[in-house]
Amino acid sequence: MTTQTLGKDAATQAPPSVRTKRKAPHWVPYLPYLIPGLVAFVVVIGIPLVTNIMYSFQKWKGGMAPHTWVGLDNYRALLQDEQFWTSFRNSISMIVAMVVIPTLIGLVLASVLFDYLGKRFGSRSASVLRATYYLPQILPVAVAGVLWNWILNAQTGAVNEILRSLGVENPPNWLGDPSTAMPSVMLVLVWVQIGYPVVIFMSALQRVDPELYEAAELDGAGWGRRFRAITLPQIKPETFVVVLTCTVAALKVFGPIYVLTRGGPEGSTLVPSYYSYLNFFDKSKVGYGAAIATVLTLVIVLVAVVILAVQARSERKEAGGL
Repeated sequence: MTTQTLGKDAATQAPPSVRTKRKAPHWVPYLPYLIPGLVAFVVVIGIPLVTNIMYSFQKWKGGMAPHTWVGLDNYRALLQDEQFWTSFRNSISMIVAMVVIPTLIGLVLASVLFDYLGKRFGSRSASVLRATYYLPQILPVAVAGVLWNWILNAQTGAVNEILRSLGVENPPNWLGDPSTAMPSVMLVLVWVQIGYPVVIFMSALQRVDPELYEAAELDGAGWGRRFRAITLPQIKPETFVVVLTCTVAALKVFGPIYVLTRGGPEGSTLVPSYYSYLNFFDKSKVGYGAAIATVLTLVIVLVAVVILAVQARSERKEAGGL
């Protein structure tokens, strides 16, 4: 009994260096790598976002003008602003031009380049065509805008010069007529955007087991059948990525509208981001512009959450089927 008691006392009075050290949380070693990113996020996104939300509850003309707290007045005004609702309706056209059409065409082009042209003419030919499709993505918006303004100019544009040479006396004013301005802008956006899904889908196809295509080809399946049965199911994760990123880009598109039409004519190409810009700088209604930007941010977050939820549900369904 005495020996056991002495042993317990010795263990209790052992120096701190002998005691077991408490382990640090598993995330502590990652702090040196996380802190720069967190600081950049706070400075670039967090502070401007909070500041914008604060301005949306105020009436301010910018500069040294006084700030007046107006609460929800800016948001109430949005509900009765026809231009605000028009800008969001025009966003549907932006989604069609930057998400739906490029994704569908990109799927087909990537599959043709990878599964057909790459096999018949070599991977180098497919790579050259892929780079050609992606070229508009790396052009500055100003350069692309100047190029398309020259092509679609009503007086000296290349398109109207060709139409006149074909006997059309009064060719359309592509960017100056409300009936043709939006389709013209959509055409430009499709041209700009189409290379992005092509590159993503071709990269995705490289991880697909080539034996699947070989087996399907030996069974007599044509290109269309291989596209539906193999290509589409195998690159579904990349498809969700393209849809998500392109949808966010379509909702906040600004540069092409600013360069091509400035939201006109008659608001036919007005979008929320450009309408917010107009109120911020042209009309000196900073609080109202901030309210538009805040609503746009909420819409983008909501759409992103819905797309991610659909993707997660699809993955769970596939995992359950396996």
